[in-house]
Amino acid sequence: MKTVYLKRGKDESLRRFHPWVFSGAINRFSEEPEEGEIVEVYTCENEYIATGHYQIGSIMVRVLSFDHETIDQAFYRKRLSIALDVRKSIGIVGGDNNTFRLVHGEGDNLPGLVIDVYGKTAVMQAHSVGMHTDRFVIAKALKEAMPELENIFYKSETTLPYKAELGQENGFLLGGSTEDIALENGLKFHVDWLKGQKTGFFVDQRNNRDLLQKYSKGRKVLNMFCYTGGFSFYAMRGGAELVHSVDSSQKAIDLTNANVELNFPGDKRHKAFAEDAFKFLDNMEDGQYDLIVLDPPAFAKHKDALRNALKGYTRLNKKAFDKIQPGGILFTFSCSQAVNKDQFRTAVFTAAASAGRKVRILHQLHQPADHPINIYHPEGEYLKGLVLYVE
Repeated sequence: MKTVYLKRGKDESLRRFHPWVFSGAINRFSEEPEEGEIVEVYTCENEYIATGHYQIGSIMVRVLSFDHETIDQAFYRKRLSIALDVRKSIGIVGGDNNTFRLVHGEGDNLPGLVIDVYGKTAVMQAHSVGMHTDRFVIAKALKEAMPELENIFYKSETTLPYKAELGQENGFLLGGSTEDIALENGLKFHVDWLKGQKTGFFVDQRNNRDLLQKYSKGRKVLNMFCYTGGFSFYAMRGGAELVHSVDSSQKAIDLTNANVELNFPGDKRHKAFAEDAFKFLDNMEDGQYDLIVLDPPAFAKHKDALRNALKGYTRLNKKAFDKIQPGGILFTFSCSQAVNKDQFRTAVFTAAASAGRKVRILHQLHQPADHPINIYHPEGEYLKGLVLYVE
């Protein structure tokens, strides 16, 4: 196995179990590794410290283990079984829920790997060349850890570095079912794992959708950036007077309508609009809604875009503050990893002050327990949310 030797003093973060080795920390290689290859990391004193996947870029090694062990099918089966045990222990497997995140990258000590489970189908996504290289071994290990799975769909065309020229294609590694209806907290929804965003559904908002349901009774709800309508049909179950869903994608609107029909066939309370969010907010009447959800896509995927992202969050939230009915509730989110919770809160504070509204924070929201944050990798905390009461 090829070896990575660190510069003097560059082993400190690894000794604190941070799972990344940056390019600037590397002194030399025993032999130049192939991208995606498993390598061992040694200090400048020739002391073993970690094993991981090598990749060209600023993060050159993603650590799989701090123990001197072989990375093979048995290794992945053990990690996947541990991840499944965590999900069972928090009570999200079985009953009225067959939808959950099984693997959340560094949070489950498998950096570069995401696996979401929808009933008898697992959707696997690689965010590193190493996980792409190991995808067939991982799929076999996953079937061993969860023998009830009938389908494993690999979906990484848009998540891998394009410069790696891997020729990756989405497709089934096991099975091939087109059955796409899953269950979350007793509600049904279509999952477009073939062509939809991410793995087909935003599993990370489960708890926040459930909270919104508790605030929905008798309210007029606007769900912006609705994608497949998750917040919308929770609001309907909560007794909302009306629910309007907005997304710029007609395909997302079609999925939203299909999901509403699955759960509330023929219900006239719901309408959906394929329209730009900012334009819709500009054109709607003041006080038309007293519960608004703002769940936009990531405005900043990296630090270079941070300034513009914060301006975007401020602008978007100000529009909502300008329009929401007095006594209204605003659920507002950022899923940008590059934006921390203090920066997001400041952007929302600036929007509230600019709109001249009195605002109280009722809840501070985050990602659910099946999206765990490795205590040694705080970068894994990406979802931030606020529930606000607007006078």
